[in-house]
Amino acid sequence: MEHAAGSPGGASERALGGYAGDRGPPGFHDRPAGDLVSRPSRAGIDAPGPVFDVIDAWLHRHGIAATRLTDPAGRPVGLCGEIVGDRPGPRYLLDATADTAPYGDPAAWHYPPDRASIADGWLYGRGSADSKAGIAVFCHVLADLNAGRDRLAGRVAFLFDADEHTGGFAGLYAYLERFGAPAPAGVMIGYPGHDRLVTGARGFLRAGIVVHGVAAHSGASSRTGVNAIARAAALLERLAGVALPGAEAGFPLPAKLTPTAIHGGVGWAMVPDRCALHLDLRLTPTFDAAAARRLVADVVAQLDGDGAAPATEIAWQPGWPAYRLAPDQVMAATLAATAAEAFGQPVPMGLAGPSSIANYLATLDIPATAGLGVGYRAIHAPDEGVELATLVPTFLAYRNALVRLLAPPV
Repeated sequence: MEHAAGSPGGASERALGGYAGDRGPPGFHDRPAGDLVSRPSRAGIDAPGPVFDVIDAWLHRHGIAATRLTDPAGRPVGLCGEIVGDRPGPRYLLDATADTAPYGDPAAWHYPPDRASIADGWLYGRGSADSKAGIAVFCHVLADLNAGRDRLAGRVAFLFDADEHTGGFAGLYAYLERFGAPAPAGVMIGYPGHDRLVTGARGFLRAGIVVHGVAAHSGASSRTGVNAIARAAALLERLAGVALPGAEAGFPLPAKLTPTAIHGGVGWAMVPDRCALHLDLRLTPTFDAAAARRLVADVVAQLDGDGAAPATEIAWQPGWPAYRLAPDQVMAATLAATAAEAFGQPVPMGLAGPSSIANYLATLDIPATAGLGVGYRAIHAPDEGVELATLVPTFLAYRNALVRLLAPPV
């Protein structure tokens, strides 16, 4: 199968690793992406060892050593390594997730979720889009750059995190603890999609709220109690009525507040004296963590002002701030340019509504892009798949960006 992948930046980029022009490496369309999809790695369900084995063996065949990372309990959480150019220079990190979402109902799948299936130009299977195709692309980028490392001024590191879908990101934390000094000049995260290059995202903050009431028998006529569920509903109504900051200059996404869980009551005939809520707040540069905390505290204080029940409790969970890279940030600008060349059309920079580990990296002053990759469908849903024709352009975008970023001084 041939692919129109656009025009890479120059002759030195096209020939760097010995691959032919803009067609990509041999066997690109099923190795190692298909092998990875055929090794289930559902977060919290499957051990990541079989996936790491595939990656490790593939990289070893291309002369690249990999190190397995573990968490404090000895659990494997990541696979990492780097290639070193012949001249000194900055270090860039390629990052992709090696764990996946669960299958859901296997009967809802047309293609089996636990193995790679290719049909009509698409590769299907759980994790194909998020993000085993990204790992495959990065493996080929690493192999190509390793073959031409005598022309690189700097290093290209890689990390494949097996603790991303849990929200733990233990692989990245372990990597930064062992290899994070000096900090990378930038991180490129291999999430799918090539309609834009994600260079920013809303942040998040979460609150666990316990609304109290006064217990009583539900059939009582004198001592009727105070219903905690009803008070929780009143709190949610008050929160829904608060005007949140909208889009702002340079950050065209509004703040957001979403109740995501409610639990209350213990039986049929008892007025509940406790109701627990979860709130998810999405942050912007204007609506930051301090503003979010003030808003929730003020609304809770209004509810508690009647003194009808014990005070409402708020337990804040750690979150990450919103971030956005400047349009002229060198890594982002370079990747946007090589992506436009590879895909043959403009690839604008844009923001994502959901946050990612890039938000955390921003708190460390490490710039990160959080999405440029293969075409995809049905992410986290039945028949998740990736468009095979987009593998080579994605490879070229990252490979050529790194060649330019690590070009020796003239």
